[in-house]
Amino acid sequence: SKLTNLGHLEMTWRSRVHFHPLLVRILHKSRLRYYGKPEKKMDMPYQAYFEVADGSGMMSMVLWNSLCPEWYHSMKVGTVLLLTKYTIKTSYPFKTHPTPGDSQMKRFATIEISLNVRDPPTEISIIPEEMVKPEWGLPEVKYRFITRSELDDLPHNYSCDVIGLVTFVGRAERARKREHSEDFWLYRWAHAIDGTSDQPFILELFATSQPDVFEHIHPMTYLVCTQMRVIQGLPQNPSKTVYLTTSNESQIFITGWHKGQPYTKDAKVKNFIQWTKSQSEADQIKKTVIGGYYPFPRPPDSFLKY
Repeated sequence: SKLTNLGHLEMTWRSRVHFHPLLVRILHKSRLRYYGKPEKKMDMPYQAYFEVADGSGMMSMVLWNSLCPEWYHSMKVGTVLLLTKYTIKTSYPFKTHPTPGDSQMKRFATIEISLNVRDPPTEISIIPEEMVKPEWGLPEVKYRFITRSELDDLPHNYSCDVIGLVTFVGRAERARKREHSEDFWLYRWAHAIDGTSDQPFILELFATSQPDVFEHIHPMTYLVCTQMRVIQGLPQNPSKTVYLTTSNESQIFITGWHKGQPYTKDAKVKNFIQWTKSQSEADQIKKTVIGGYYPFPRPPDSFLKY
């Protein structure tokens, strides 16, 4: 009965110490970040960002330290949360922002919700989807699915979601995060087709906080990648091939993980499933490839063009 909303929080947060409970839906989820340093003795230096929304708009929520191993995997895109004893802080200015599926949604960017294990200890409750009432006015999760036939016309850095049938997956490779650094990004290349073009989606998939999915991307699986960024017209890409890369908020799903995900209601996802039903599995399997070295962007045909 004593709920508040995000819009009211933004207007009144400076004059309050204690806040009424919040009822929100998770719309986006970042990868888990480890910020430990050898000289700092912290038990669980983890952090994860979420974008949560209610009827008034969308705001960032930060999960800190030992709450991450406890809650991160339970907090999925689409999950409804009841939060009590949280704190409000001014937003961290350098964090990445996902592109909302609903462009009309109001964004509260000046403050963020902070969930801590103490000072005060946040209480988090997950509300099962069947108990969520329409009168709560929580927004549905919306997506920006594109087909392969639409991809070539999209601008550089455009944010989108894709679904496709995997025809190639490369081996896992490593790239240094910074020159002379001991930290590496882990990534792999994949191709996926959706029947709208002769060309596949070329996907650069960095390891998100979903190792169980990242390690099991195989040919012939239905792959969904959300919050992907379009990479167009780079000078070091002479073949002018457009590809997609993961962002900080990307989520990856493969066959076996789709059940109950909000995107299953999306029209383009349903069209893709219809297309797959018309395909011969034996014919598609003949065209699939796994592993090996995948040089991309492709080098030119001759040394002269190099």
